[in-house]
Amino acid sequence: MVLFAISIFGDSSRLSTIASAIVPVMACVYILLALAVTVLNLGLLPAVFGVIFANAFDFQSIFGGFAGSCVMLGIKRGLFSNEAGMGSAPNAAAAASVSHPVKQGLIQSLSVYIDTLLLCTCSAMLVMVFYVQDPAAATALNGIPLVQMAVNSCFGEMGIGFVTFAIWCFAFSSIIGNYFYAESNFRFITQSKTALFVFRVACLAIVFFGACNSFDLAWNLADIFMGFMAIINLVVIVILGKWAFKLLDDYSAQRKAGKDPVFVAESIPGLPPTECWHVAADELEPSTQGPISEFTDDVVEAVTTPVD
Repeated sequence: MVLFAISIFGDSSRLSTIASAIVPVMACVYILLALAVTVLNLGLLPAVFGVIFANAFDFQSIFGGFAGSCVMLGIKRGLFSNEAGMGSAPNAAAAASVSHPVKQGLIQSLSVYIDTLLLCTCSAMLVMVFYVQDPAAATALNGIPLVQMAVNSCFGEMGIGFVTFAIWCFAFSSIIGNYFYAESNFRFITQSKTALFVFRVACLAIVFFGACNSFDLAWNLADIFMGFMAIINLVVIVILGKWAFKLLDDYSAQRKAGKDPVFVAESIPGLPPTECWHVAADELEPSTQGPISEFTDDVVEAVTTPVD
């Protein structure tokens, strides 16, 4: 709470810098930790995959899938994993400096696979190895304690300490990141300092409320509000989807022509007004400074080349 308050009311640059440096390291170490546990228990892998397939295709799972309960739970937890379709990650992606928006869009698509297929698989392997080793203990635990005990089975108390610190880093950086998403959008709506102060106090109160209440309440509230975000975002995707495909066509055409794609809004006829990407071809002056000249030439060619 104190660190979050300092971040939103005070000089947050130092905390943000520390978090941005620690979190990637924690993620890499966490992956290595999961790989180490897997390698140390290679003999248990057949039993692990046996449990996975046995539970995936039993009658309870099949009928649960037909009823939609398993699918619904997977969708809700998938949103927490990678935020795909929720509309929050574009707030960070939009801050990237790229020559064409499709470049960053492709990177964001890749991040979904990294989150879900890599990091979540690491957690799954930790838990499943522990389950095969001690089914009774694993069944009695849930959430973070389950992951902690899974690491403890191989690395002892040091493993529990690392998982605790890593999860704290992930949680704190997530709170800070999502807050700045929210503040960026709030500042777009109003520049009132009083309103911004009230907004910050409200965010602080919500974090305090969540920290003092049960996990079930926090999960349920998060599910509800993330559902609202997904609904709004899906409507926007339907409205703007055709323009995304036009940008993808523009990107593909430039790539096929052997160019480094450069986007100019005026090159897409009928594109709704935007606040960026406005560099008209006739405004670019030729330069003899090597890379700068090549860049301007590429932009001019990108604008003047017709796109199917």
